[in-house]
Amino acid sequence: MEAVGDMTETPRPGHPVRGSTTGRPIMAALDLFGRRWSLRVIWELHQGRTGFRPLQQRCDGMSSSVLRQRLVELVEAGLVAQRDNSDYVLTALGEDACRALLPLTRWAEDWATTLPERAAAPRVTTEDEV
Repeated sequence: MEAVGDMTETPRPGHPVRGSTTGRPIMAALDLFGRRWSLRVIWELHQGRTGFRPLQQRCDGMSSSVLRQRLVELVEAGLVAQRDNSDYVLTALGEDACRALLPLTRWAEDWATTLPERAAAPRVTTEDEV
């Protein structure tokens, strides 16, 4: 029997996930994306295929064990693929996830401009730059 919210299982639609027993796809996606570094890995892979060590460097030197676990989960979820040369790349589904996150990116940029005395990151102007 699978434990509800078992962090060792890759979240999948139709199954209980951390924080929900409904099996709804959105709950599985929120569990997967809510895991530490998951969104960062997806974001960095959106910049193009890369190997493990360069990806680790892009992710500010996150621990190799955490990166390995996130990559396993993202591969199992169908968002990332590992090529024969060991490079990691987003799948079509992973690219779709990035496109789905663009409105959140734009919202975050607008939000940053509303915060007083905070240095905002440069504004992204096209989808190709995201």
